[in-house]
Amino acid sequence: MTAATEDPISERIARILADRIISGEIQPGARLRQDHLATEFGTSHVPVREAFRALQTQGLAESEPWRGFRVTDFDVAELREVAEMRASLESLALRHAAPNLTRAILAEAEEVTRHGDRAGNVRDWEAANRRFHRLILAPCRMPRLLQTIDGLHAASARFLFAAWRSDWEARTDHDHRTILTALRDGRTEFACSTLARHVGWIGKRKPTSKNTDARETYEIPG
Repeated sequence: MTAATEDPISERIARILADRIISGEIQPGARLRQDHLATEFGTSHVPVREAFRALQTQGLAESEPWRGFRVTDFDVAELREVAEMRASLESLALRHAAPNLTRAILAEAEEVTRHGDRAGNVRDWEAANRRFHRLILAPCRMPRLLQTIDGLHAASARFLFAAWRSDWEARTDHDHRTILTALRDGRTEFACSTLARHVGWIGKRKPTSKNTDARETYEIPG
């Protein structure tokens, strides 16, 4: 029997819908149809509503009185808050993770970075980037902190997809390599400060109007 080891249907629905929202397949402002999704996933309305609440926690959906759930609008200005939170929380996680990082984990993170450098599209790059961060942070063994960071990554990825979906250029991530070198050398505080700068620099830029092309204000943070 495999059912006991599978993720609950509500978590699977939330994961699939989050991917659709982040990638832009479901547009900002779109209404999430509970009955349609229950039919699509072959389930009752209960796990669909649970999935909607999970998306709301991630900031990807919002509830409107008497109208159900809709995808949240995309606001470039909110990236400042996301960036500052990531800078603080990821450096905290790395500080706790560093004593538990093994050579094998660091070697895998290096390979993931190389994979990201070779990515031919933003989806593959984002997956590699997220995998890198998860690898070096997971050993902190602080599940609530990691869950919060995962939600912030989703917010960052949503903007990244909007900005770079049709105009992707491969790039080399020097910060990732600097972080790995520092961790191998036991320079934990330098690794943490590099990580904070790496994910937080975008929050220090001046906000722009919603009509400004996202690519003018967002390069590729970690």
